[in-house]
Amino acid sequence: MIRLPASLDRQLKELFPDQATREAFVVETLQQALYGEAKPDQDLPGAVGGTLHLFTDGGSRGNPGQAAIACVLIDPSSGSVVREHYERIGIETNNVAEYRALIEGLRIAQLYHPNRLICHLDSELIVKQLSGEYAVRMPTLQPLVQQIRTLSSPFPTVTFTHIPREDNHHADRLVNKALDEHPSPHYEKP
Repeated sequence: MIRLPASLDRQLKELFPDQATREAFVVETLQQALYGEAKPDQDLPGAVGGTLHLFTDGGSRGNPGQAAIACVLIDPSSGSVVREHYERIGIETNNVAEYRALIEGLRIAQLYHPNRLICHLDSELIVKQLSGEYAVRMPTLQPLVQQIRTLSSPFPTVTFTHIPREDNHHADRLVNKALDEHPSPHYEKP
């Protein structure tokens, strides 16, 4: 059997605490990469099935202040960016921007019909609120949480994971790019 790097092994253990589930995920991912068992949706070019990783970030300059969101959808079997999105969203708080980035990312991910979506956020607060570990006390955030739950329901498996800010550099760079350069929505497909 292949020995995984310690950092990857730690992340897998966080995502899948049960060893049997973790091993099944690794086997499924390898089978998809080696044998192409993920069957893309025929109606949507570029749909991947299988597993996708979604990295999201939101931020504001001032709190509240000019805010922007970004999301990056990655196919882990190839390591390639499937799609990225960034835009300014007006005057908002950091937390609203983080939630809105995740909402936009979930909308985009739905276009690709993954069997498993792993959402990576550098906001520990939002991950804990979505897991139910922390209550969502701010009335302005409650509809955003409900919208995330609704958008998550079509995915067979969706996971929200906290990552360090330095591991979210791609989405963070896009947030800053939106704040620096683009006053209106901007989409890119690499």
